Amino acid sequence: MDVSSRRKFLIISLGAVGASLAGVAAYPLFRYLSPQPTGGEKGRVTIPRAQVGAGQAHFFQFRGHPAVLLERTPGVFAAFSAICTHLGCIIRWLPEKGEFLCPCHAGRFASDGKVLAGPPPRPLQVIPVAVAGDNLLVG
Repeated sequence: MDVSSRRKFLIISLGAVGASLAGVAAYPLFRYLSPQPTGGEKGRVTIPRAQVGAGQAHFFQFRGHPAVLLERTPGVFAAFSAICTHLGCIIRWLPEKGEFLCPCHAGRFASDGKVLAGPPPRPLQVIPVAVAGDNLLVG
């Protein structure tokens, strides 16, 4: 083997190793930026009605984010994103007051998701709910 063929072999080998390393480094970035699968029937979540009592809240994961299901009055259900619209903190349900509280900056939301007080600029994001027998279909 002469010098020029060795040099060509080294350049091709180093190029292949570099391309492989670039692919390995780019894969996690691709997975992070690609949309997550919603799963199920168009991303719907099924929750048994028995898990949600009148005036009670049930927290769950919806499309990879925290959400809350509430039985506002007997037979009337509402679902919301559980992420505060101010800075993204997770809200809590206060059953004694019948409202949601953001523990970060004292933002308060009514049981219909509307802002009652504090810094949140928008109401909570509403998620559709349908009653199907003994189950609730959220999404």
